Amino acid sequence: MAQDHLQLFIAKMKIPFLLLFFLWEAESHTASRPNIILVMADDLGIGDPGCYGNKTLRTPNIDRLASGGVKLTQHLAASPLCTPSRAAFMTGRYPVRSGMASWSRTGVFLFTASSGGLPTNEITFAKLLKDQGYSTALIGKWHLGMSCHSKTDFCHHPLHHGFNYFYGISLTNLRDCKPGEGSVFTTAFKRLVFIPLQIIGVTLLTFAALNCLGLLRVPLGIFFSLLFLAALILTLFLGFLHYFRPLNCFMMKNYEIIQQPMSYDNLTQRLTVEAAQFIQRNTETPFLLVLSYLHVHTALFSSKDFAGKSKHGVYGDAVEEMDWSVGQILNLLDELRLANDTLIYFTSDQGAHVEEVSSKGEIHGGSNGIYKGGKANNWEGGIRVPGILRWPRVIQAGQKIDEPTSNMDIFPTVAKLAGAPLPEDRIIDGRDLMPLLEGKSQRSDHEFLFHYCNAYLNAVRWHPQNSTSIWKAFFFTPNFNPVGSNGCFATHVCFCFGGYVTHHDPPLLFDISKDPRERNPLTPATEPRFYEILKVIQEAADRHTQTLPEVPNQFSWDNFLWKPWLQLCCPSSGLSCQCDTEKQDKRLSH
Repeated sequence: MAQDHLQLFIAKMKIPFLLLFFLWEAESHTASRPNIILVMADDLGIGDPGCYGNKTLRTPNIDRLASGGVKLTQHLAASPLCTPSRAAFMTGRYPVRSGMASWSRTGVFLFTASSGGLPTNEITFAKLLKDQGYSTALIGKWHLGMSCHSKTDFCHHPLHHGFNYFYGISLTNLRDCKPGEGSVFTTAFKRLVFIPLQIIGVTLLTFAALNCLGLLRVPLGIFFSLLFLAALILTLFLGFLHYFRPLNCFMMKNYEIIQQPMSYDNLTQRLTVEAAQFIQRNTETPFLLVLSYLHVHTALFSSKDFAGKSKHGVYGDAVEEMDWSVGQILNLLDELRLANDTLIYFTSDQGAHVEEVSSKGEIHGGSNGIYKGGKANNWEGGIRVPGILRWPRVIQAGQKIDEPTSNMDIFPTVAKLAGAPLPEDRIIDGRDLMPLLEGKSQRSDHEFLFHYCNAYLNAVRWHPQNSTSIWKAFFFTPNFNPVGSNGCFATHVCFCFGGYVTHHDPPLLFDISKDPRERNPLTPATEPRFYEILKVIQEAADRHTQTLPEVPNQFSWDNFLWKPWLQLCCPSSGLSCQCDTEKQDKRLSH
């Protein structure tokens, strides 16, 4: 009898135990498969957000994100330029491995109808998460190419790289996209248009004078040929000015152009609404949202609610509008009770563009804080970026981590959280951040990090085991101009080869842990292990370069230049390439 009672008791207890077990399993499954929101600003400096020390720019929502999670103070972009940095972020690999790093002066795509882009054989974290049942979306800037052979193959398009939904721009925000904001092609115009026209003009006047004086008989055909050449150059120039904006600055929804050229009116608000609607559509499904702002790349813009409100002119207005958008997403997660089960990451693709000064002398670039240099170079100001992660259920709030981390680390981190195995047929350079974020490890898994200036290995960072030192050796450094300035103002960005750089033998060595401003290069007199440190770094660089396969160069002239057969235009717009279905849809909804 006692035995029967015992069996009955055990049978009754099994039900709550099983219930508890299944609840634990469900919670564990949720914790290991969070919703993921990856927020990337464009050209935002590490000295811009309040949580990184700015006292005058108002960024309460970015600051709220940091106070509720982890702030990385040595978070590094894999490249100091948009396209290669974003390629590294998406794939977890140095961009040189995929051919997404240039050997020439231009390191980013400037035309939507270029054939270069993120190769089809590259695997993005979006692709991995989509295979695990995640709903995936990219809202905002892509800048990793569009098509390969025909304008409808869309081989580089976000939807061919793992995203279910795309709303945004395929290229980047440029001064040329906003009337009255100048051009990124000023130097090219000077060399290819103004100087040739001046030469032709002087030649024509000289020939005419010699002809009149009887000193030289110049055939009439020569005059007509020179005039024709001048007219041709001028026609091509005016055509470029007229057509560049509609052909390269347009909004897309999936494969369809919805606004050409794009309008800046309430642009950030539109991106925010799209992001919010995607989240609302996926409250019952794990989702990946990449919210890639156009802010704060020039041309700068902001809506009337933010224009003229900051203490830092149009740049500050743009930063504060972006911060507002971040706040809208955070508030929505709270309203939908998704905050605890959502990992949010906030960063910038590279440091602030210090050379961005308008024709009126207004500063249009941000702050890199105490750090030297900026966008397009590998001084700390060019690669040290904001890195904030929040996941209330898992990550302890209010942490600050000083270990070296990379934007490539997001790839293995989110892949593991989603339960996706990492590809085994290629090297993944990123490292899983979760042990560091959860406090299970006190050290970064990166002993060495390699800093590329386009496709050229520029510097190596070494964080030795059992040491607080972080050594950084430069093989070459950019020649700032004017001399003594903090950037390459004569060329607008720093270049990576030839007369634009100074090579160092032995390499320039810094201890970043003691000299984060990179002001005092070490010497054998100030560092007894000088040559020993450089030997270890050189050996690491040699091992690394041996792992680099030969891959097609996505920035070859053939891939980079504009191809008319790849040009996208809105349907039924004729040669004008202009339409605005966004405005039409808005009218219909009213």
